[in-house]
This record gives sequence, structure tokens and C-alpha cells, in this order.
Amino acid sequence: MCNGGGVDVLTVGETMVMVTPEAGARLVSDSRFLLRPGGAESNVAALLARLGHKAAWASALGVDPLGDLVLDDLQRHGVDTSLVRRDERRPTAVYFKDPTPDGTRVYYYRAGSAASAITTADIAHWTAQPARLVHVSGITAALSEEAREATRALVRGPGLVSFDVNHRPRLWHGDAPEVLRELAQDSDIVFVGRDEAEALWGTSDAESVRELLDRPRYLVVKDAAIEAVSFTPTGVHRAPSTKVDVVDVVGAGDAFAAGWLSGFLDDRDEVTRLRLGHYAAARVLESPSDFAELPPAADIIGKLG
Repeated sequence: MCNGGGVDVLTVGETMVMVTPEAGARLVSDSRFLLRPGGAESNVAALLARLGHKAAWASALGVDPLGDLVLDDLQRHGVDTSLVRRDERRPTAVYFKDPTPDGTRVYYYRAGSAASAITTADIAHWTAQPARLVHVSGITAALSEEAREATRALVRGPGLVSFDVNHRPRLWHGDAPEVLRELAQDSDIVFVGRDEAEALWGTSDAESVRELLDRPRYLVVKDAAIEAVSFTPTGVHRAPSTKVDVVDVVGAGDAFAAGWLSGFLDDRDEVTRLRLGHYAAARVLESPSDFAELPPAADIIGKLG
């Protein structure tokens, strides 16, 4: 499938170039900026690579310096990018972060991007030799009709599929509840925030989310600073969130998914998976970017005790 041979996880989805002021400052005319890749699925791939797994990321990028920046950075983190398609007609998307005392505002410039033209043919090519696990999010389904059909093909295809609901209201036009529930129900592993589930479907707690999403083999409901609850074949499991001084919340959900998936790939017990998820999320919450330099998973578990 990839130049490096079989991989543990293949992630699929758009990655943009993130423009963020240094040190969590506001977005103003005299700001100094950092340019970094920013995308849910590539975040998961990069964090899994840091945790010690073989991870690949597949998508489309423009033939432009921003696309080069994305590839160079992900390759530096050990992510296999050999499946990425370069599109000469469409650009690599960009988004800006504006940290404020009330939370980080995000401004997207992604209409007509290379990744919005991902097709079912791309999915067939990328999954021709399946990885142990494929990971995608609901963001991809919101990019275009083509990308939505591609996401459906991915979650309904062979092999184990992990799906992060990752609801982005500004990308949708009213049909998010139906489409995201459909995609979640067709997946094997599902991550969803308790608050986003409430906004989408009117659920009130983890148990009511499970009633609504009853088909996934594994369902993980994240309740922000309180806890994460997982519903698995071995029962219901809970782990309290790690308390940290939050710099920026963007990317924490991706980090949680990477930590949990790392524990899943290593066949660790469910509570350890949840604790790995919390650890990875906490490191990103303490960072002004949506990425953190994590040690190998075995070293983290040694710290967790």
C-alpha cells in the first residue's frame, strides 16, 4: 500500500496549512506567525507515529509551497505520505487561528481545495492493500458531495474503520445530524464529544449516545474536562480527564483519538486506552498548536503507573 510496506493505521482527510500567532497571541497586524499542517486525520497519523506506530496519511494537496510544507512536516514526524495526490488545478487550503480569552476562533479558507475533490476512486486506490486500521472524520464528508460519497465508501469498505464525528457546523448545510449518524453507525470504532452529540442529536449523557449509536463495536464519548466513557464488548469503562492549564483546545480531540488507538493497536486494556487518550489530549491542550511531541506509548504507560 505504501512505500514503507504495511502500516498500522491509514488516515484519510484534508490537511490545511494552519496560520497561528506565536505563543497564543491574538491575530493582529503585527503578530508573528507559525505555519504548521492542520488537519484532524494527519494530526492522528503524526501523533501515532510519535507513539511508535507505523502511520500513513492519504489525501490531495495543491502543487504549491503550502502542499510542500504539509508533506515535509508530516514526513519529519515519521508519517508515510506516499499515497498523497498532488492536484495542479486546486490549491492547498489555509486556516487562521485567533486565540481569545473566550476561546480560539478559527477562520477557514478551504472552498475548492484539492482535498475537497477526493473521490471514491481515490478511496479504492488508497485502500487497495488495507492497513490494520483506517481512520477518518466527519470533516471529510462536509467538504463536497464527492468527498461525502468517498467517506461513505471508506466506512462501508472492508477492514476495521475508526470514525471521529468531529462536527464542524460551519461546513454543513443542515443535514449533519443524519449524515454523521449514518457514518458513525457504519464504523467499527467511533469517537464523539458529549457536547457535540447533544448539539447534533439531543442526547444528554454517554448512555443516551450509546442508545443512538448502537452499532459500533467501540464507542468512546468524551466529556471535556470531566471524563471519557467507552462502550466496548467487555462492558462500560470510565476514566477521569487529566487536569491541565489549557492554552488552546484545538486538536485535543485528535490527540485523544491517537492515544486511544495506540492502546487499541497494542491490545492494552480499555482503561489504559482511555488514559493514553487523556495523556495525549492534555499535552496538546498545553500547546499553542494542535500537535505535541509525545514520547513512545510504552514510556507514557510507565509514567501513568
